Amino acid sequence: MNGRPSAFNLAAVGLGLVFLYAPIVLLVIYSFNDSRLVTVWGGFSTRWYRALLHDRQMQDAIWTTLRVGAIAATLATLVGTLAAVALVRGGRFRGRTGLAGMIYATLVLPEIILGLSLLLLFVAAGLPRGFWTVTAGHATLGLAYATVVVQARLMQFDRSLEEAARDLGRAPWQAFLAVTLPNIAPAIAAAWMLAFTLSIDDLVIASFTSGPGATTLPMRLYSQVRLGVNPEINAVSTILIGLVATAVIGAYLVQQRRRA
Repeated sequence: MNGRPSAFNLAAVGLGLVFLYAPIVLLVIYSFNDSRLVTVWGGFSTRWYRALLHDRQMQDAIWTTLRVGAIAATLATLVGTLAAVALVRGGRFRGRTGLAGMIYATLVLPEIILGLSLLLLFVAAGLPRGFWTVTAGHATLGLAYATVVVQARLMQFDRSLEEAARDLGRAPWQAFLAVTLPNIAPAIAAAWMLAFTLSIDDLVIASFTSGPGATTLPMRLYSQVRLGVNPEINAVSTILIGLVATAVIGAYLVQQRRRA
């Protein structure tokens, strides 16, 4: 065996990459299509990007999505970090199994069930549906994922470092902030990014918990697609792809710099 991949393996990888990325490439190409028909190439143009500058509803949806995502990701990461600390360092306290079960339930629970449950909760509590109910729903969705990411890092952390800080006179919370928190910061950042991504991608929970003035970008795109695919949707999607790619590349470069 010479360790070289076979022709079958190369073909399988190539077909897999084409299956994954060909639709994205076509979407980016057709976002510069001058024609109003998304399946007919009418020449290169940036008219649909310029149209976004005058589409106030789309701009409001983007701004709402970013605000909801940032706040929901922050809440999910904060509560998820505290939950991870309790699960890893709390020992066999009473209610630990129930806490873990309730947190991890959202990992396997269908989003439509979670969205319906949140809707019934908000209605029973008499809360008007709007920006904050969507934010609460997305924070609930991202909580379990943030907990899993941070918990995995805490389980690998060498607690002797924190114990050494306590031997030097630091209080438990001071040792945690000075030693543990900087070491698990990459996991916390990853948890925040994951929760933020889940938030800006969600349609089901937002549909159940939103109200007037709280239309997110996925809801806006879905409502437009039902009436026919507008090339402006391709432009919005391309911008999102560019932002995500930039964030991923930036995180990779920062990680490589830290290792160097």
